[in-house]
Amino acid sequence: MRSSVLIQTENQNIVIDAGTDFRYQMLRSGISHLDAILLTHEHKDHVGGLDDIRAFNHTQKKPTEIYAEQRVLKAIKEHEFAYVFAEKKYPGIPQMNLNPIENQPFKIGDTEIIPIRGIHHTLKVFGFRIQNFAYLTDMNHLPTKERTKLQGLDTLVITALRIQPHISHFCLEESLEIIAELKPKQAFLTHMSHNIGFHAQISKELPDGVLPAYDNLILEF
Repeated sequence: MRSSVLIQTENQNIVIDAGTDFRYQMLRSGISHLDAILLTHEHKDHVGGLDDIRAFNHTQKKPTEIYAEQRVLKAIKEHEFAYVFAEKKYPGIPQMNLNPIENQPFKIGDTEIIPIRGIHHTLKVFGFRIQNFAYLTDMNHLPTKERTKLQGLDTLVITALRIQPHISHFCLEESLEIIAELKPKQAFLTHMSHNIGFHAQISKELPDGVLPAYDNLILEF
């Protein structure tokens, strides 16, 4: 499935990224209420499922809150989902409120979100830290000043696209180097291609405390 994360608290459901599998992911997880969607960047495998928020619009009787940096919101409004923001709106289209964020902490309800700036080839993207959990995907560079935001993590989820180096994603060796530097209590690899190998085999080769993630992985804190 496309990489995404559902953060559940006692009274909130927040999703990071809404790829083309979004509808199925929400149905499989039994999610009937959604408070917000955080977007790391505007690539289709991270925003392509936003059309399916209309089900939440219908049941919650309000637009869905979307949080992303200004460039990403511009792409959604002018290109990816221009029909949502047309002057003459077609009945039944998804409804969304676009909330611009910058590289500084903000809150969704009682939940503090800390953006983590990364570089995806030449594109600026965000990862996110929520309490002692951090999610970093679609990056091949993590600036030193951003790494200071990632100290004392319980769990780090980080991209590891394949064994060989890649132009826009961390490869396995690069991801393991970051994990070794940040020293989270546990780490999971995500956004993996078939080139990474089979789950059973790669699991045997990883350091203690590091595992490949899998669809519908559930972590409790």
